[in-house]
Amino acid sequence: MLCEPDAEDLQDMYYSYVDSPIGPLLLSGEGETICGLYFSTGNKARGADAAWERYDAPFLAAKKQLGEYFSGHRKEFELPLQPRGTPFQLKVLDVLQQIPYGSMVSYAEVAQQIGNPKAVRAVGAANGNNPIALIIPCHRVVGSNGSLTGFGGGLEAKRFLLDLEARHSGLFAVC
Repeated sequence: MLCEPDAEDLQDMYYSYVDSPIGPLLLSGEGETICGLYFSTGNKARGADAAWERYDAPFLAAKKQLGEYFSGHRKEFELPLQPRGTPFQLKVLDVLQQIPYGSMVSYAEVAQQIGNPKAVRAVGAANGNNPIALIIPCHRVVGSNGSLTGFGGGLEAKRFLLDLEARHSGLFAVC
């Protein structure tokens, strides 16, 4: 499980929502630094914490870039990120950020890249607890046989994202 911010951190957090083709997305952060992007669907759906303050202005760049991503005009995000997690989880998130647009890798490949090939399940757990979904592309990680496996936003959202990237990268769509 990711390290939860302490009560003092929560008081300085802002949030905003952005509409997307896969449902409303919740952005959270400190100033313009993104600490969270959460889905409104799936088993990891999340709403704003009661201690957070609604404030849209710090998220204008993120909303613009997400719009460009969903329209197929952005392949990489250029936003300040501050994911929270254990050292292991942060190592996994670093690897996820290196997965190219339109590509897919397996959990086993991520485990290999972090130098711990037996940590496939732990990689899956870290991937599933990605606090900045989509921007840190956890949707690009699939089963070793190419199957779409668990996704916090739901498998329909994962399929949509992979198909979107396949259409705009020239690669084949996911079955």
